[in-house]
Amino acid sequence: MLNINAKLNELENKGKKIQIGLVGAGQMGTGMVGQMALMKGLKTAILCDINLENARNAFVESGVDPAEIIEANTVESAQNAWERGKYIITSDHEIVTKMGQVDVVIDATGIPEVGARIAVDSIYNGKHVVMLNVEADITVGPLLKKMADSAGVVYTGSAGDEPGAIKELYDFADGLGFEVVACGKGKNNPLDYEANPSTVQETAIKKGVNPKMLTSFVDGTKTMVEMTCVANAVGFVPDKTGMHGPSCNVEDLPKIFSLKEQGGILSKKKVVDFVNGVAPGVFVIVTTELEVIRKELEYVSMGKGPNYVFYRPYHLTSIETPLSAARAYIYKEATIAPLPRTPHAETVAVAKIDLKKGELLDGIGGYTVYGTIDTYESALLKNALPLGLVNKNVKLKTDVRKGEIITYDMVELDENSFILQLRRLQDRLFAK
Repeated sequence: MLNINAKLNELENKGKKIQIGLVGAGQMGTGMVGQMALMKGLKTAILCDINLENARNAFVESGVDPAEIIEANTVESAQNAWERGKYIITSDHEIVTKMGQVDVVIDATGIPEVGARIAVDSIYNGKHVVMLNVEADITVGPLLKKMADSAGVVYTGSAGDEPGAIKELYDFADGLGFEVVACGKGKNNPLDYEANPSTVQETAIKKGVNPKMLTSFVDGTKTMVEMTCVANAVGFVPDKTGMHGPSCNVEDLPKIFSLKEQGGILSKKKVVDFVNGVAPGVFVIVTTELEVIRKELEYVSMGKGPNYVFYRPYHLTSIETPLSAARAYIYKEATIAPLPRTPHAETVAVAKIDLKKGELLDGIGGYTVYGTIDTYESALLKNALPLGLVNKNVKLKTDVRKGEIITYDMVELDENSFILQLRRLQDRLFAK
């Protein structure tokens, strides 16, 4: 079987390209458009953003002549522009999911509510789905995967995003027959549960990123979300609520992520965790009982064991996403996707500050809540509210103390929320 690069070259030589519909022209989406412009066998056919100028600029920055960019307000006008060889922008994501020429839809919005809608509409219209929206995946991913399987299309997370990069390492290790002890990632900024868009604004401006996005990294939410995604894709769990999060370097990873009786921090194997340091790297910790393999690993400078680290020092985020689109289209395979059964982990909402009855919550990267990982079973027992269901219309029915896990009975949910309705369906589907 030819590799993806050869297959993309083959498509290009035949004058065919995989047609990509991309939703979200922020930092990630803009970089992705530029990368796809360099690739063979792929084309960004249509780009959607609520700010049309963002979409237009993304195409221009990738080298497209502005005169070749057409705004579409209907599916018919988008299809007509495509037939004339134009590049299409729109502010309506339904045009992307319904446009007949689109083969793969990529969601780069990062908004759970929007991502869930895009995924369902894409699946309904026979499109493969690449979710660069881990927040939606950890909330309703198992249901979306089941829907995609039934429709004969691929639902997948993204290569280059940390969960996808970890899953590739896991598949490598598991495929070789190693026992995988732990999967993890590095965190490249100090954990500050109280971070909010105001406290990170100066840094966000310097880095040219959205303050809410930066907040979600600093307060740990993004790490919890990403490792929940990994847990549900490989069947692992956090060793404890919030994970351990030790500080260390790559060389110390095998020792730290060993069982307590071996001098490590783990109470069990098959866990997900993170490290303060080694960022932007990802890793898996493996072991083997075969002495002959231990000798071979020592010979190739992997250490004396009994644990070993397979480490990737980079992940290229949206730059690698097109590879997941190609893999879905060519091989009908996912880079990373939830296992087809009850989830193993959940990211639950925690009060960032003392909150009062009647207050509205603001969601990921905001002022009121952050996310922490827990096992799915523990979250059920606590009646904990999944973070992905929190939006600006969710109201508190009681006071909540700082650091307290928010439960379903503490809030009035947004009954108009699409992702909430999907989550209820998923809960019924996977109920034990």
